[in-house]
Formats: sequence, structure tokens, C-alpha cells
Amino acid sequence: MSYQVSCVELLADDWVRVRDIRLRSLLESPQAFGGTYENEKLFDEQCWRAEFEKQAFIIATADGVDAAIMYVENLEGDFGASSWIGGCWTDPNFRGAGLMRAMFNFLDCNAQERGWLVQGLGVWTDNDSAIAAYEKLGFVEMGGPQPSSRQPGKFYQQMIRKTLRA
Repeated sequence: MSYQVSCVELLADDWVRVRDIRLRSLLESPQAFGGTYENEKLFDEQCWRAEFEKQAFIIATADGVDAAIMYVENLEGDFGASSWIGGCWTDPNFRGAGLMRAMFNFLDCNAQERGWLVQGLGVWTDNDSAIAAYEKLGFVEMGGPQPSSRQPGKFYQQMIRKTLRA
């Protein structure tokens, strides 16, 4: 199916949109994230607005529906990363429609001015479909599996990607 896709970086006044899609992601794919629905559903407006001070939120819409999300945090990370990608999720009703690729294209278009030239992320080592999707976007595994501090007993893999429009 073909959708009209657009991407936008949300502002703190859009905190309700971020909250709604983030909570949907935690309900639908709880195994994919370090955070939990039980914890984040308790965040109030002030907590959600504070998240915008730490990171940028990018949303992809499909035919006007908020259908995918990611956040981008500026940092000096492992393996030369200048930014960290997190919270990536696509609504199952829109998977395969290119929303994640659209968000990374949006990120690439803004990479130079925002300092997002080398992106890092962490993915659970048992999430083969996510690892494959990130590899298609140009990410490569770096280092070995790392123990999670947020979910003891789980391991994540760091992956790195250089922007395609540097």
C-alpha cells in the first residue's frame, strides 16, 4: 500500500503527540525498548516537555497519521558517534511503507547543521528484524554485545552509521 509520507521534528508544545506514539510503541513492542509503559504512562506534561531539552523527536506520518517515531540526542559517544538514535518504532499497520527510511532521510538532511553526522544506536541482540532493518539503512555493528543497565540479563549491540549527505 502507498501512503503520503512526511517527517517533522516536533517541538515541546507537541508533547502530547510524542507521548501518545511513545506509549503506543511501548504497549505494542515492549520487548524492543529499555523503557516501560508502566513507568512512562506516569509522566506528566512537565516530564514530557523536559525530554525535548535532551533530544529531538522526529515523527513520520502516513496519510496524516503519526505512524513512526525516533529521537536523536547530540552526544560524543563510542566509535565516533556525534548523536544517538533511540526509541525507533513504526506502527505495525504501516511497517514496510518506508517510514523509518523517511525519518533517516530527514535526519540526513539536517545532519550537518545539527551535528548528527555519525549516528549510534543500541539494539537488543535478539532483535534480528531490527538489526537487519538498521543494516539496510547503513548501520554496522561495532564492538560486541553489551549488558543492559536498564534491563539486567539483556544485551544490546551498538551500531554506527555515517550520514549519507555529509
